[in-house]
Amino acid sequence: MSTVLHNFETWKKFLGDRVAAAKSMGVGEDTIKKLAYEIGEFLENKVDPKNDEERVLKELWDVGDESERQAMASLMVKLAERNE
Repeated sequence: MSTVLHNFETWKKFLGDRVAAAKSMGVGEDTIKKLAYEIGEFLENKVDPKNDEERVLKELWDVGDESERQAMASLMVKLAERNE
């Protein structure tokens, strides 16, 4: 997965594919958004941003409260869906 993180377009496509796979397995939208939030928490603590876009997302995540982070996670799911 490390090569996926180096290019933001590849990352969006990767996320889109995963969202589509989850939906095809019957995973609901709320569960997908919850997982996106949990992934955001993991990335914040464990992964250094690999490009400018990821750095901006991390900085926004860092300054956001829980509600704002939930909104960001929801928006990332929408962005991923656009890139399926």
